[in-house]
Amino acid sequence: MYAAVYAKQAAQQYKTTQVRTANPADLVVMMYDGAIRFIRQGVAAIEAADFEEAHRSLVRAQDIISELDRALDPQAGEIAANLAQLYDYIHRRLVEGNVRKDAAPLQEVIGLLTELRDAWAQIARGEGGAGGGGHDRA
Repeated sequence: MYAAVYAKQAAQQYKTTQVRTANPADLVVMMYDGAIRFIRQGVAAIEAADFEEAHRSLVRAQDIISELDRALDPQAGEIAANLAQLYDYIHRRLVEGNVRKDAAPLQEVIGLLTELRDAWAQIARGEGGAGGGGHDRA
């Protein structure tokens, strides 16, 4: 029993250290990973007819998207504006999937977020060219 508690604490401490030491692009990737994970949990819960768990998971994904949107720098120009529109669309699709308990819009969002996540992972590795796309506070 104690081993499981210590393992969980160690994993949480590792994750906290990982977040505190990450660069902004890595943090964005982590946020996308979290949103994708919560949406997948929501889809699985919908398929299992566990609608309370689906709601909890999808609200967590919505919160992450809202935080990504708030982190955009309005002074960053067109890229930030385009991301803001995309985040708004993603948020609306998450709400739609949650209200209707429909996996289709959620699967669409997973695809969109996976593309964004992969692009930000390239930026984090230094392969994405100049600039962080207006997400320097994320």
